[in-house]
Amino acid sequence: MKLYFNIEYHTKPGEKLELIIDEKDSAARSYVMFHTQNGLWKCEVDFFSKSIAYKYRLTDESGNILREEFVLHRLGFPHNYKEFLIFDEWNNKNFPENYLNNKILRNKLSQFSPRKLSVLKKHTHLFRIEAPIYNPDWEIVLIGNTPLLGNWAYDNPIHLLQTDFGVWEVSVEIPEIQFIEYKYAIFDTAKGKIIDVESGRNRSAIPNPQKDVLQIVADHYFRFKSYQMYHDAGVAVPVFSLRTENGFGVGEFFDLKKLADWANEAALGIIQILPINDTTANYSWTDSYPYAAVSVYALHPQYISIENLDFDLPKELVEEYQAEKIDLNALDLIDYEKVISAKWKYLKAVFNTEKDKIYKDRNFKKFIKDNEEWLLPYSAFCVLRDKYKTPNFNEWKTHKKYIAGKISPFFSVKNKDYDASMLHAWVQFQLHKQLKDAVDYIHGLGISLKGDLPIGIYRHSVEAWTEPDLFGMDFQAGAPPDQFTEIGQNWEFPTYNWEAMKADNYRWWKNRFKALEQYFDAMRIDHILGFFRIWRMPISATQGILGYFYPAVPIVLDEFKARHIPFDVERYCKPFINDEILWKYFGEENFKALEFINKNSDGTYQFKEEFNTQRKIANYFKDSPDDISGKLISLCANVLFLEEERNGETVYHPRFYAFKTESYQYLSDWEKESIYDLYQDYFFKRQDYLWKTKAMEKLPVILNATDMLICGEDLGLVPDCVPEVMDELAIIALKVQRMPSGNIPFYNPKDAGYMNVVTASSHDSSTLRQWWKEDIGLTQVYFNQQLNQYGKAFDDLEPAIAEIIMKQHLYNDAMLAIFPIQEFFAIDEKVVNQDMTDERINNPAVFPHYWRYRMHLNIENLTNNLEFNQKISNWINESGRS
Repeated sequence: MKLYFNIEYHTKPGEKLELIIDEKDSAARSYVMFHTQNGLWKCEVDFFSKSIAYKYRLTDESGNILREEFVLHRLGFPHNYKEFLIFDEWNNKNFPENYLNNKILRNKLSQFSPRKLSVLKKHTHLFRIEAPIYNPDWEIVLIGNTPLLGNWAYDNPIHLLQTDFGVWEVSVEIPEIQFIEYKYAIFDTAKGKIIDVESGRNRSAIPNPQKDVLQIVADHYFRFKSYQMYHDAGVAVPVFSLRTENGFGVGEFFDLKKLADWANEAALGIIQILPINDTTANYSWTDSYPYAAVSVYALHPQYISIENLDFDLPKELVEEYQAEKIDLNALDLIDYEKVISAKWKYLKAVFNTEKDKIYKDRNFKKFIKDNEEWLLPYSAFCVLRDKYKTPNFNEWKTHKKYIAGKISPFFSVKNKDYDASMLHAWVQFQLHKQLKDAVDYIHGLGISLKGDLPIGIYRHSVEAWTEPDLFGMDFQAGAPPDQFTEIGQNWEFPTYNWEAMKADNYRWWKNRFKALEQYFDAMRIDHILGFFRIWRMPISATQGILGYFYPAVPIVLDEFKARHIPFDVERYCKPFINDEILWKYFGEENFKALEFINKNSDGTYQFKEEFNTQRKIANYFKDSPDDISGKLISLCANVLFLEEERNGETVYHPRFYAFKTESYQYLSDWEKESIYDLYQDYFFKRQDYLWKTKAMEKLPVILNATDMLICGEDLGLVPDCVPEVMDELAIIALKVQRMPSGNIPFYNPKDAGYMNVVTASSHDSSTLRQWWKEDIGLTQVYFNQQLNQYGKAFDDLEPAIAEIIMKQHLYNDAMLAIFPIQEFFAIDEKVVNQDMTDERINNPAVFPHYWRYRMHLNIENLTNNLEFNQKISNWINESGRS
């Protein structure tokens, strides 16, 4: 079979195009294309298969890859032709057919059945367009300048068949020997007519006088207008926050069904939740932090429904269970410790009672076999964690180092830990079944589920235990100072060893996305900036302020010399302390600090060796923290530069906000100016190219492994390269109104482009009602300038004002408008929580924070509130988001 490829692509001298054909069972084959004229590149290939997957690549004279398609072209070939003339276009990841053809589309069109294309021997052209359409009443049709294409008449178009999700094809005979012009249009089957024609210039095709050659016109990017594309509105709520009439003091996977019932009544099309992986480290409230999972695969046992297990609770425990359930469900907030303790009590009782039946369950056996790669180490980890009363495997008496051969016996019947291991495996099986059941129910209503992927892993997790080489265990990840906290954030997660991950083509990440894809249609990547660079700290630091970006182009000694900066390690890289600074920090109690510092001959001070890091000070005061410990830890951060050992050489990074330190204030004016210029160069000029390169190495490979719609949380200190990469890879950005990226007080949702999620607040911020009262002056500016209201702002956020805010976020071009459930409550005085103090989910400035927010109403109350739901659904329908 002969394939003649043609693509128009304008290159520079010395550049050339290559055709790369994907081979499933062997290495991809590369074909050099040749240039004819007017930017047209050609290639002839002998190929013997009914379908093909391929891409184009641009290289320079030395064979270096300058640009490459991230998305494969896919074509099928009818059996009655042996030669095909293919006309292609470069396929960008950020074309709508690529980012809209995702799991959400498959969910919305669950009744879709592909049509079979019939190609006759007399046909001359096969027109193919990729156009994901979310309206089931719409079809793609073709009109053009030839008689067969209707001479541009709207009443007799050529109907294309949807042969796969978002793929439309038709084969026709165009015998005329004339230049063909055409356009695609949308045909409404309910109205029986064309309702719109794609924008832009006419498309074109050449005549095909060769009888035995089929010309395939492989078009890309249906030229959608904004209203024709997928738009949705949704609710964001953690699973643990769900409250139902029959609950157990915490939200469960089965409660997602009831949430979906309410969302359906309110015309909401997407539900967004926080991470749901197991965070059980020590069974205390500190495990409530959902971004510190002990496994990136295992689900959290707190979300299991005891009443929906495969087996009933032993009769002697039913009365106790019912009483405990009533007590826990009456609480305003989650009591994490009581909930998790109770659930494990009843899970163990059911398991021990029904153990013989459980072990014979074929579905359970299949679950173990299908998931053994992660389930076995997870189960063993849990057994060892419970046995030694710590998740820190470095403190275990056995199995400190993971060796697969020594762990596999945990799933052996003769092993003493067999039952304990199987208990954890069975709980995961039950969680999977319950979540999958809820997801299927949600999809049955045409609603999509959006998950949340933490950027980091917990230091004492299964992954850190089993594959430590993939992580920087000697470092900590976090975030630089921002509006949440002046000292930055230290998440205490290890960083990633990206070079090790790259060596096996990011297998770890691909598997992680594959696991999430079982349940979710869309995914929020927490802190997507971590794929560009991470903020890392040495283990010796406790505060994020002592971190630096990694990777980064550091400062070397020669740069200090070139700028005539009198670099001195002791002065620049160690805490600068003098009498004035001591008085500023400690006042009349400065004598207390003398226990921890020594005085130098020049009148300055330095920390004693046993207290010369934040970690040493924190450990010293671990059992009795007081005011002085915090001041000493802050004083440790009074440095200008941070040292890094790299390839046997010491390099330097400016401390964040170095120019605001006391150390900086005691420099000469010209020294200040030189260091400030170096600081600006480091943070805002020299890093962008490196960070973009690093992101483009990994993100295309990882994201191509999933069909989920990908959204990126891109808040904070965002480099210029981040929006460029997110746009190129079609990653949906996040816009939070009170967290603008530019030098403006608020972000206006009306300015949002299509590739955005807009929201009024997030799980990391206060709710709108709380924020309204935090800064009266800022609220007044918001009231007058952003909401266009006259006069003095109300003392409290009135429902009418909350309604204006919500409508601002609904009536715009953004793909998604998603609101925390607390903001829905704020629009109705009959529904609103009279006590707003407990409505905040997380405060990033407080670590560890107790994640225990619960809805104040049962979901059933919302579902039955017809007036409330009709108000919301009217807004959503009118804004075109239904």
